[in-house]
Amino acid sequence: MGVKERKLRQKKFLRQEILDAASELFVKDGYENVSMRRIADKIEYSPTTIYLYFRDKAELLEQVCHETFARLSQHLRAILEQPGDPLVRLRRGLIAYVHFGLDNPHHYRATFMLPIPEGFDKQKYIRPDSPGLQAFDFLRRCVFDCISAGSLHTKDPELASQTLWCGVHGVTSLLITHTMFPWVNKEQIIESVVDTVITGVSKQDG
Repeated sequence: MGVKERKLRQKKFLRQEILDAASELFVKDGYENVSMRRIADKIEYSPTTIYLYFRDKAELLEQVCHETFARLSQHLRAILEQPGDPLVRLRRGLIAYVHFGLDNPHHYRATFMLPIPEGFDKQKYIRPDSPGLQAFDFLRRCVFDCISAGSLHTKDPELASQTLWCGVHGVTSLLITHTMFPWVNKEQIIESVVDTVITGVSKQDG
């Protein structure tokens, strides 16, 4: 590996280290209570170094969300493109969503569980080309594939898609935040919730 390639890789790793530290602090202490200096102290770099990568902490939070959605979309796309029964793909996708959140708890909480801070352009989060809605569109496409195949019976695909997301977000959030609760078995809980919401949306018009 040449000097140029090594520097690019180091730059990429440092950028990710900054994002990881920021997401952890945003969740732990709240966005308003976190400064660029605190993030710099956590990774043992100077604030000047962070400003080489990010304009301010608002951009940091936006990038945490953006990259979380991008990674989630990558996971879901791989499942969506698999051949076979679309209902099986839907189930796999929902379970993968939960595991993604559990594997990335700080990023998940920063992206899905913190309120949008004051002063942010909230319209950016609901535009069709926003990373969040693009990620949600994978779930929507799975639902449409199931309906077309006759394996999911609902007259309102949008309601079904949002209901499914509410279900998996709920179990993901609880498993992240209530670690001391005596869960019967984490995998059983995840699969039970997924199967229950899939069955439920099939009966919305029944």
